[in-house]
Amino acid sequence: MTTPEANGLTELWESLDSPVRAWLAQAVLDAAVDQDGSRHSLPIWEARFAEAGRHCRGAEDDARVLLLHAVQPDPSALARLYARGTAAERRAILRVLPHLPHLTPADALPLVEDALRTNDTRLVATAVGPYAGEHLGAHAWRHAVLKCLFTGVPLDEVTGLERRAAGDAELARMLTDYAAERTAAGRPVPTDLQRALRLATQES
Repeated sequence: MTTPEANGLTELWESLDSPVRAWLAQAVLDAAVDQDGSRHSLPIWEARFAEAGRHCRGAEDDARVLLLHAVQPDPSALARLYARGTAAERRAILRVLPHLPHLTPADALPLVEDALRTNDTRLVATAVGPYAGEHLGAHAWRHAVLKCLFTGVPLDEVTGLERRAAGDAELARMLTDYAAERTAAGRPVPTDLQRALRLATQES
């Protein structure tokens, strides 16, 4: 088990109100006693993860992130939780990825890539956050930028946009083609597209 201070999540913990903190602290204690599920049909932390929506209304996303951070689940458990999870639960999993240092990109990127295949804009917006900004390969990252434009997710959600888009000739080509398609169809070109295109055509 790890504490919020151990991985830069102190502010998240401090943002919770007292009842949510109390519930989360107990959930973490329960998980420490029965992390492998030996006393139940599944690990108690997985049950608490699902229950956060009922006990932490309005703060369930943050509570789930902090619970996962405390537990540091192994890759197979995290993949199982993601596969079975609701959209809200999947967002929490995506948010916590940068705070699970034992995961390799091979463990975590399939979850990011799955989220990017959906049309759930909140899931897409979370998927293009810090983990993708650091680890998503160039080809997949370019398509993630296009996915944001297709679905109306603001490019402000794309962590590392200015760094990764700068001087990217292939991204510039893709954006130019997409802008041409929009224009030919009589549709407006998103302002965000022009912003990304300016970055991609500047020298890196």
